[in-house]
Amino acid sequence: MFFNTLFKSSGHKPDTFKILGPAEYRSAIASGKEQVVDVRTPHEFRVGSIANAINIDFFQPTVFAEKFDQLDKDKPVYIYCRTGARSQKAAAKLLDMGFKEVIDLQGGYMQWS
Repeated sequence: MFFNTLFKSSGHKPDTFKILGPAEYRSAIASGKEQVVDVRTPHEFRVGSIANAINIDFFQPTVFAEKFDQLDKDKPVYIYCRTGARSQKAAAKLLDMGFKEVIDLQGGYMQWS
């Protein structure tokens, strides 16, 4: 009984996230109904962003956690940053926060256009 509780698969959190190239990412978010999050700073976001994305700054940990807690953890969340490094760190945090599916944009916004 104790081992069943310890190793129940239903409570297992995913330990990896997906990375999609720009064309696949664009197709995946084409409906405009997906949760798309830009984890760059507000200044970077104002300079240019992906349509329908919301901005949640990775460098503001309290705000980051509060705003992501408002999103649906059972639905995929598509994230990106400038080059992909910051969003990969954010993806790991999101998995720890209980998000079931996290998808990152390969190469970040720099590869978007």
